This record gives sequence, structure tokens and C-alpha cells, in this order.
Amino acid sequence: MLIIGRKITFSLLFVLAWVLATATGSAAGASPENSSVGKSAGGEYLLGVGDLIEVQVWREAELSRTLQVRLDGRISLPLLGDLEAAGKSPRELAARIEERYRETLAEPSVTVILERSNQRYYVIGQVRQPGEFPLDGPLTVLQALARSGGFLEWAKTSNIAVIRRGADGEKLIPFDYDALVRRGDLGRQLLLAPGDTIVVP
Repeated sequence: MLIIGRKITFSLLFVLAWVLATATGSAAGASPENSSVGKSAGGEYLLGVGDLIEVQVWREAELSRTLQVRLDGRISLPLLGDLEAAGKSPRELAARIEERYRETLAEPSVTVILERSNQRYYVIGQVRQPGEFPLDGPLTVLQALARSGGFLEWAKTSNIAVIRRGADGEKLIPFDYDALVRRGDLGRQLLLAPGDTIVVP
């Protein structure tokens, strides 16, 4: 009876936390434009591997095309060859392409449009539905765990970790679900970045 009661209480807390987190995000106007998920310090979306983009060169239809950011983070364009795209915002990439085209074109005007984001995050360990998920908008760790169906019975919810890969290698970010629910501080949560892996021991 104690175990059953604990499971029911835990499930209710998880549902409550999910509802409050979703409501908080909606009230704050959370959207891909104002979230830091996949964003630069200035709030712009940063391109990642697998993203589909359209490069438009004004009055140069033969140079305009739709491209996918390759596994090496680069794209290839006529006259320019390979260019680094991953980690740049569409605006930054357009400016870089314009700069390169000035060597061969008079007053080039370039626009880069994100057609489809293909960025992902991962959840492993003691959750009901582990696996790979699309990062299709701003998402907190708590919301990602809810997408995974919640915790299994013996999950160590105070020792969850997020593994994040950056320019300096991988780092471990602790996430204490129990403390978060106990404090009720659901308005300021860790947002996922592309490629993050949530580990629930």
C-alpha cells in the first residue's frame, strides 16, 4: 500500500508540474523567437546539422538553392565551395555568403531562410519512453520528461543530468526534479539545446 500510495502521489506531482510548466511557458509568450533554445546570445536561431535552408541570391536564380546542413556543419554553393553553416544564425550566414560573393558579383543581396529544423534531443534511463525526439520549439527539461511518459518507479529523480556538447567538449548539467517540485519554482527552468541528452538514473 505504501508503494502504491507513493506512485500515485509521485504521478500527481509530475502531472501538476507539467501543467504548471506549460502554463508558465504560455503566459511568458514562449516561442522559437524569444526562447534561448538553439539561439545565439542575441536571441537568434542557430543552424544545426540536418537543418534544411533556402539560400536566395537576388537576381541570381542559378545561385539560389535549397540545401541541407551536412554532418560536418557545412553547405556547398556555386562559385564559393564549402561554407560553415552550423552554429550561425540565418542572418549571419547570409552576411557571410554576401561577403564571399562580393569577390565575383556586383552588390550581391542574399537571404537565408530556415525551411525545416532537424535538431534533436535524447532521453535515456528510467523513463517510460526513452529515445530520440525532435527539438521543434523551446522545450524545458521538465517538458521533455513529460514527453517521455514520466518516470519509472525506481527512477532517481533527484540525480537527473543533462549532457550537453559545446565547443569545449561535453559538460554535465545536474537537474533535481524533486527540488524543483518542492520549491515550486517552475518559471525558471533549464531549456534544452540541440543534441542534449537527458539521463535519468
